[in-house]
Amino acid sequence: MKFSEITREQWDELSPYLDTCLLPVTGISSAVKPYEATEWLEQLRDIMDFIEIPFKGRVVTYPAWHYIYNSVELAGHINEWCASIKRLGFRYVIVVSANKDLSVQCPAVDLWFQPGAEGVLPLQSEVSDAIRALWSGQASSTS
Repeated sequence: MKFSEITREQWDELSPYLDTCLLPVTGISSAVKPYEATEWLEQLRDIMDFIEIPFKGRVVTYPAWHYIYNSVELAGHINEWCASIKRLGFRYVIVVSANKDLSVQCPAVDLWFQPGAEGVLPLQSEVSDAIRALWSGQASSTS
């Protein structure tokens, strides 16, 4: 579900089932041409589809974090944001990024998905397996 689909009145009823937050991080690090921004967003959408579609009803997608300027500062910002969202009641936080070069360590992030070194997206089965392992308590902290 998208964050905007949940009303104030629905939250108390739905929150026990919506235990996983999905944070999209586009990861654009400098000015890009319009078609390049489109490509980044399409990649982000494709990875998000691996999570949003099969796990609808358990995952809430928050607004995307599009632009980054310093990955060290970004790691701290994302980590703090994820820790705060967990304080609101989410048990798990999954971050997806379109930036294959983005490398940040965030202890509050449970899983992180992004294209591989060659720009190839992770396989849907890899994403699904990692999420199921996370939910069953068998996952390592990040992917």
